Amino acid sequence: MLKVMIFTSSPNTDGLTAACGNSAKTGAEEAGAQVIMVNLNRQKISSCHACGNGWGTCRNEHECQVQDDFQTLHGSMAEVDAFVLITPVYWGEMSESAKAFSDRVRRCEALKKEKTLFEGKPFIAVAAAGGSGNGLTTCLTSMERFLTHVKADKFDLIGITQRNREYKLDTLQKAAKELVALSNRKSK
Repeated sequence: MLKVMIFTSSPNTDGLTAACGNSAKTGAEEAGAQVIMVNLNRQKISSCHACGNGWGTCRNEHECQVQDDFQTLHGSMAEVDAFVLITPVYWGEMSESAKAFSDRVRRCEALKKEKTLFEGKPFIAVAAAGGSGNGLTTCLTSMERFLTHVKADKFDLIGITQRNREYKLDTLQKAAKELVALSNRKSK
């Protein structure tokens, strides 16, 4: 059974980001995937410490030396077939929890000579702008840069606001369902 890991990264468990997570989960499950939900705000993941001279063990050993929940989460991603990262838009960027997570993943994965944890695996990035809707494009650009660095297969980049919420939640559900269906077709 295909495994999909969905990351949400908002402290609001009843807002737009959570609704996006639920839509992606529904779509992936409809297509027969096992879904692993991870709320990054419930994880103890600190920001990158730029250890040593700017690089610690992440550069050559591809492991972060800062001890917190990151190590367990990072290790669990090896068994996952597809990913969805959903962040609220704060100041035109990902949330602090998504940024801390993605910065540390990037340092551990981007310089690998062997295959990264994301290489060849489909990835949906979602920026959820709950207020004015401003900053959506810059947030998605930052997310796309992250996906490029870790060599993920960019399946879709989705921007959602309160104004387009209804049809974009439907779009996200369909995107997650198609991500799983396409992955299943490729594996046959």
